[in-house]
Amino acid sequence: MKLITKDLQSKFPALYSNEDKPVGDHVVIAKFFTPDADWTWYATEYDPNEGTFFGLVEGFVPELGYFTLEQLENTKGPMGLPIERDLYFKSATLKEVNP
Repeated sequence: MKLITKDLQSKFPALYSNEDKPVGDHVVIAKFFTPDADWTWYATEYDPNEGTFFGLVEGFVPELGYFTLEQLENTKGPMGLPIERDLYFKSATLKEVNP
């Protein structure tokens, strides 16, 4: 599965474009997850030149930060399954996905 398409890429605001908004109001454009573990990445911004996202990572603890497309493509869960994009995810704010 392709984690990001040209169409999806065009929907992302640039990195740092949400700095003037409260974090909870950032709009999640894409959700990535490990099908064999409890890790989820909610991407709110993206730089296609660097392949860098900003968003919420829910792993051991929820954490805001940067992650790259390369990291997502090269990470496998404990059973060896690759990270997938939730094809049915509808855009929502961070406070809606992590109340």
